[in-house]
Amino acid sequence: MINTGIARQLDKLGRITLPIELRKSLGFAERETLEIYTEDDKVILKKRSAPTDIFTHSSKDLIEFEGKMVSKESIRRLAELAGLI
Repeated sequence: MINTGIARQLDKLGRITLPIELRKSLGFAERETLEIYTEDDKVILKKRSAPTDIFTHSSKDLIEFEGKMVSKESIRRLAELAGLI
């Protein structure tokens, strides 16, 4: 973890503003959607990436299965491997 020396106070609605220098250095575009995670006592912000197949990383013809994204092509190939088709 890198200490930036930057501190911000939450407003009444629980919001903070990320300084422009930090947004630029991290490559955050204006109005970009960020994912928010927590780990222990940390809040982690991450650029939201487009969903991709967990096997091939393709973004074409995706289906969600038990919280994971899988392409129809991967499903077909898995079915062939399992001898189902």
